[in-house]
Amino acid sequence: MKLDILFFGAHPDDVELGCGATIAKEVSLGKKVGIVDLTRGELGTRGTVEIRDEESKNAGEVLGVSVRENLAFRDGFFTNDEKHQLEVIKMIRKYRPEIIICNAVDDRHIDHGKGSKLVSDACFLSGLIKIETHLDGENQDAWRPKVVYHYIQWKDLKPDFVVDVTGFMDKKVESLMAYKSQFFDPNSDEPTTPIATKNFQDSILYRAQDLGRLINSEYAEGFTVERYLAVNSLGDLV
Repeated sequence: MKLDILFFGAHPDDVELGCGATIAKEVSLGKKVGIVDLTRGELGTRGTVEIRDEESKNAGEVLGVSVRENLAFRDGFFTNDEKHQLEVIKMIRKYRPEIIICNAVDDRHIDHGKGSKLVSDACFLSGLIKIETHLDGENQDAWRPKVVYHYIQWKDLKPDFVVDVTGFMDKKVESLMAYKSQFFDPNSDEPTTPIATKNFQDSILYRAQDLGRLINSEYAEGFTVERYLAVNSLGDLV
Protein backbone atom coordinates (compact mmCIF):
# COMPACT_ATOMS: atom_id res chain seq x y z
CA MET A 1 0.00 0.00 0.00
CA LYS A 2 1.32 3.42 -0.95
CA LEU A 3 0.71 6.14 1.63
CA ASP A 4 0.61 9.89 1.15
CA ILE A 5 1.98 10.66 4.62
CA LEU A 6 3.79 8.43 7.12
CA PHE A 7 4.09 9.55 10.74
CA PHE A 8 6.79 8.17 13.04
CA GLY A 9 6.84 8.32 16.84
CA ALA A 10 9.41 7.06 19.31
CA HIS A 11 6.56 5.93 21.57
CA PRO A 12 2.86 5.17 21.14
CA ASP A 13 1.04 8.49 21.76
CA ASP A 14 3.90 10.69 20.44
CA VAL A 15 2.22 11.36 17.11
CA GLU A 16 -1.21 11.88 18.67
CA LEU A 17 0.20 14.46 21.09
CA GLY A 18 2.34 16.19 18.49
CA CYS A 19 -0.01 16.30 15.54
CA GLY A 20 -3.14 14.21 16.07
CA ALA A 21 -5.42 16.94 14.74
CA THR A 22 -3.30 17.28 11.58
CA ILE A 23 -3.59 13.53 11.02
CA ALA A 24 -7.37 13.68 11.39
CA LYS A 25 -7.55 16.62 8.98
CA GLU A 26 -5.40 14.93 6.32
CA VAL A 27 -7.49 11.75 6.57
CA SER A 28 -10.65 13.84 6.11
CA LEU A 29 -9.11 15.27 2.93
CA GLY A 30 -8.77 11.78 1.50
CA LYS A 31 -5.07 11.27 2.21
CA LYS A 32 -3.79 7.78 2.96
CA VAL A 33 -1.98 8.08 6.28
CA GLY A 34 -0.01 5.62 8.39
CA ILE A 35 1.79 5.57 11.75
CA VAL A 36 4.93 3.68 12.72
CA ASP A 37 5.86 3.58 16.41
CA LEU A 38 9.53 2.83 17.06
CA THR A 39 9.06 1.31 20.54
CA ARG A 40 6.23 -0.18 22.58
CA GLY A 41 6.81 2.32 25.38
CA GLU A 42 7.77 -0.44 27.78
CA LEU A 43 9.62 1.93 30.12
CA GLY A 44 6.52 4.04 30.69
CA THR A 45 5.78 4.50 34.40
CA ARG A 46 2.06 3.84 34.05
CA GLY A 47 0.24 0.89 32.55
CA THR A 48 1.74 -2.13 30.77
CA VAL A 49 3.07 -2.88 27.31
CA GLU A 50 -0.04 -4.93 26.52
CA ILE A 51 -2.33 -2.09 27.58
CA ARG A 52 -0.29 0.39 25.53
CA ASP A 53 -0.55 -1.88 22.47
CA GLU A 54 -4.34 -1.91 22.72
CA GLU A 55 -4.50 1.83 23.38
CA SER A 56 -2.40 2.67 20.32
CA LYS A 57 -4.59 0.45 18.15
CA ASN A 58 -7.70 2.24 19.40
CA ALA A 59 -6.14 5.67 18.96
CA GLY A 60 -5.22 4.90 15.35
CA GLU A 61 -8.79 3.83 14.65
CA VAL A 62 -10.09 7.09 16.10
CA LEU A 63 -7.87 9.07 13.74
CA GLY A 64 -8.76 6.87 10.77
CA VAL A 65 -5.23 5.89 9.75
CA SER A 66 -4.84 3.20 7.11
CA VAL A 67 -2.04 1.32 8.89
CA ARG A 68 -0.20 1.34 12.20
CA GLU A 69 2.95 -0.67 12.86
CA ASN A 70 5.39 -0.99 15.74
CA LEU A 71 9.08 -1.77 15.21
CA ALA A 72 9.54 -2.86 18.85
CA PHE A 73 12.88 -1.11 19.30
CA ARG A 74 14.11 -0.97 22.92
CA ASP A 75 12.45 1.92 24.70
CA GLY A 76 15.13 4.28 26.00
CA PHE A 77 18.00 2.31 24.48
CA PHE A 78 17.56 2.19 20.71
CA THR A 79 20.34 3.89 18.76
CA ASN A 80 20.79 5.55 15.40
CA ASP A 81 22.89 2.78 13.87
CA GLU A 82 22.78 0.62 10.76
CA LYS A 83 20.56 -2.05 12.31
CA HIS A 84 17.85 0.40 13.33
CA GLN A 85 18.19 2.51 10.19
CA LEU A 86 17.57 -0.53 8.00
CA GLU A 87 14.36 -1.37 9.85
CA VAL A 88 13.08 2.18 9.35
CA ILE A 89 14.15 2.08 5.69
CA LYS A 90 12.03 -1.04 5.22
CA MET A 91 8.97 0.87 6.41
CA ILE A 92 9.73 3.83 4.15
CA ARG A 93 10.17 1.59 1.13
CA LYS A 94 7.12 -0.48 2.05
CA TYR A 95 4.76 2.50 2.15
CA ARG A 96 6.57 4.98 -0.19
CA PRO A 97 5.15 8.16 1.38
CA GLU A 98 5.58 11.57 -0.21
CA ILE A 99 5.82 13.17 3.25
CA ILE A 100 7.31 11.86 6.48
CA ILE A 101 6.64 13.52 9.83
CA CYS A 102 8.58 12.47 12.92
CA ASN A 103 9.58 13.44 16.44
CA ALA A 104 10.80 16.86 17.58
CA VAL A 105 14.47 17.50 16.85
CA ASP A 106 15.05 18.48 20.50
CA ASP A 107 12.91 17.50 23.45
CA ARG A 108 12.74 16.51 27.11
CA HIS A 109 12.68 12.73 26.48
CA ILE A 110 15.96 11.43 25.05
CA ASP A 111 14.14 9.06 22.67
CA HIS A 112 12.44 11.95 20.90
CA GLY A 113 15.60 13.58 19.59
CA LYS A 114 17.14 10.18 18.86
CA GLY A 115 14.03 9.04 17.01
CA SER A 116 13.93 12.26 15.04
CA LYS A 117 17.52 11.88 13.78
CA LEU A 118 17.13 8.15 13.17
CA VAL A 119 14.10 8.62 10.92
CA SER A 120 15.61 11.64 9.16
CA ASP A 121 18.82 9.73 8.36
CA ALA A 122 16.83 6.69 7.22
CA CYS A 123 14.84 8.90 4.82
CA PHE A 124 18.04 9.87 3.05
CA LEU A 125 19.52 6.37 3.05
CA SER A 126 16.26 4.89 1.77
CA GLY A 127 16.82 6.70 -1.53
CA LEU A 128 20.17 5.03 -2.20
CA ILE A 129 19.78 2.17 -4.67
CA LYS A 130 22.90 0.36 -3.46
CA ILE A 131 21.36 -0.20 -0.03
CA GLU A 132 19.47 -3.46 -0.38
CA THR A 133 16.53 -4.36 1.83
CA HIS A 134 14.09 -7.24 1.76
CA LEU A 135 10.63 -7.53 3.23
CA ASP A 136 8.44 -10.64 3.20
CA GLY A 137 10.97 -12.37 0.96
CA GLU A 138 10.93 -9.66 -1.72
CA ASN A 139 13.51 -7.07 -2.72
CA GLN A 140 12.49 -3.48 -2.04
CA ASP A 141 13.00 -0.57 -4.42
CA ALA A 142 14.72 2.59 -3.24
CA TRP A 143 12.40 5.38 -2.12
CA ARG A 144 12.99 8.82 -0.67
CA PRO A 145 10.15 11.06 0.55
CA LYS A 146 9.95 14.57 -0.85
CA VAL A 147 10.08 16.24 2.56
CA VAL A 148 10.63 15.46 6.24
CA TYR A 149 8.86 17.54 8.90
CA HIS A 150 9.02 17.39 12.69
CA TYR A 151 6.14 17.92 15.09
CA ILE A 152 6.57 19.82 18.36
CA GLN A 153 6.39 17.99 21.69
CA TRP A 154 7.20 18.91 25.29
CA LYS A 155 9.49 21.84 24.58
CA ASP A 156 7.81 24.91 23.16
CA LEU A 157 9.92 25.09 19.99
CA LYS A 158 9.25 27.85 17.49
CA PRO A 159 7.46 26.30 14.49
CA ASP A 160 8.55 26.95 10.92
CA PHE A 161 4.95 26.55 9.79
CA VAL A 162 1.59 25.74 11.34
CA VAL A 163 -1.44 23.80 10.16
CA ASP A 164 -4.90 25.19 10.83
CA VAL A 165 -6.63 22.31 12.61
CA THR A 166 -9.84 24.06 13.57
CA GLY A 167 -12.61 21.46 13.66
CA PHE A 168 -10.25 18.56 14.35
CA MET A 169 -9.15 19.07 17.95
CA ASP A 170 -12.01 16.89 19.20
CA LYS A 171 -10.57 13.96 17.23
CA LYS A 172 -7.12 14.65 18.63
CA VAL A 173 -8.39 14.68 22.20
CA GLU A 174 -10.46 11.54 21.59
CA SER A 175 -7.38 9.73 20.25
CA LEU A 176 -5.39 10.79 23.31
CA MET A 177 -8.09 9.67 25.68
CA ALA A 178 -7.70 6.21 24.15
CA TYR A 179 -4.46 6.13 26.16
CA LYS A 180 -6.35 5.87 29.45
CA SER A 181 -3.34 4.48 31.28
CA GLN A 182 -1.07 7.39 30.37
CA PHE A 183 -2.94 10.62 31.05
CA PHE A 184 -4.64 12.42 33.91
CA ASP A 185 -7.20 10.42 35.86
CA PRO A 186 -8.09 11.74 39.32
CA ASN A 187 -9.20 8.25 40.33
CA SER A 188 -6.02 6.46 39.27
CA ASP A 189 -3.69 4.86 41.82
CA GLU A 190 -0.79 4.95 39.33
CA PRO A 191 2.22 7.20 40.01
CA THR A 192 1.99 10.75 38.70
CA THR A 193 4.11 11.55 35.66
CA PRO A 194 4.68 14.84 33.79
CA ILE A 195 1.99 13.97 31.22
CA ALA A 196 -0.47 12.54 33.76
CA THR A 197 -1.37 15.90 35.29
CA LYS A 198 -4.37 18.18 34.84
CA ASN A 199 -2.01 20.97 33.78
CA PHE A 200 -0.62 18.88 30.94
CA GLN A 201 -4.07 17.77 29.83
CA ASP A 202 -5.19 21.41 29.72
CA SER A 203 -2.07 22.33 27.73
CA ILE A 204 -3.17 20.14 24.82
CA LEU A 205 -5.88 22.67 24.02
CA TYR A 206 -4.29 25.92 25.11
CA ARG A 207 -1.08 25.35 23.15
CA ALA A 208 -3.13 24.69 20.01
CA GLN A 209 -5.30 27.71 20.79
CA ASP A 210 -2.26 29.95 21.12
CA LEU A 211 -0.86 28.87 17.75
CA GLY A 212 -4.32 29.31 16.26
CA ARG A 213 -4.56 32.82 17.71
CA LEU A 214 -1.33 33.76 15.94
CA ILE A 215 -2.80 32.84 12.54
CA ASN A 216 -6.26 34.27 13.22
CA SER A 217 -7.77 30.83 13.63
CA GLU A 218 -9.12 28.78 16.50
CA TYR A 219 -6.54 25.96 16.66
CA ALA A 220 -3.24 25.11 14.98
CA GLU A 221 -0.39 22.62 15.26
CA GLY A 222 3.23 23.54 14.61
CA PHE A 223 6.04 21.85 12.72
CA THR A 224 9.71 22.42 11.99
CA VAL A 225 11.44 21.73 8.67
CA GLU A 226 14.78 20.48 7.40
CA ARG A 227 14.88 22.68 4.32
CA TYR A 228 13.26 25.92 3.18
CA LEU A 229 9.55 25.82 2.59
CA ALA A 230 8.52 26.77 -0.93
CA VAL A 231 5.25 27.96 -2.48
CA ASN A 232 4.30 28.41 -6.11
CA SER A 233 2.83 31.85 -5.41
CA LEU A 234 2.07 34.14 -2.53
CA GLY A 235 -1.55 33.13 -2.82
CA ASP A 236 -0.64 29.69 -1.49
CA LEU A 237 -0.15 31.16 1.97
CA VAL A 238 -3.15 31.05 4.30
